[in-house]
Amino acid sequence: MKKTVHNKLVRDRIPEIIEKSGKRAVTEILSDEEYMELLNKKLMEEVQEYIESGTLEELADIGEVMHAIMDLKGITIEEFQRVRMEKLEQRGGFKEKILLKEVIED
Repeated sequence: MKKTVHNKLVRDRIPEIIEKSGKRAVTEILSDEEYMELLNKKLMEEVQEYIESGTLEELADIGEVMHAIMDLKGITIEEFQRVRMEKLEQRGGFKEKILLKEVIED
């Protein structure tokens, strides 16, 4: 019997997909604290995968993790968008591709 240990947060249907392939998935339901810790780890993982691939799929994975974090924290998409727009108005976005090279004080 071959066993592969993963110990990582996966999407909800992954155990079902594994079972349909004829394998057995051993799972555990996490506490909120464990879940948040692993969501943060998953976010870093997905960002790294996006940096390496630059694909829309990896960008979508980042969004899915962000939505899970917002759900856990009780943040609505409307609240998220409101804060995003406030920051956009106050500080701008990144469309102009500005590189700040130095700040000189007299």
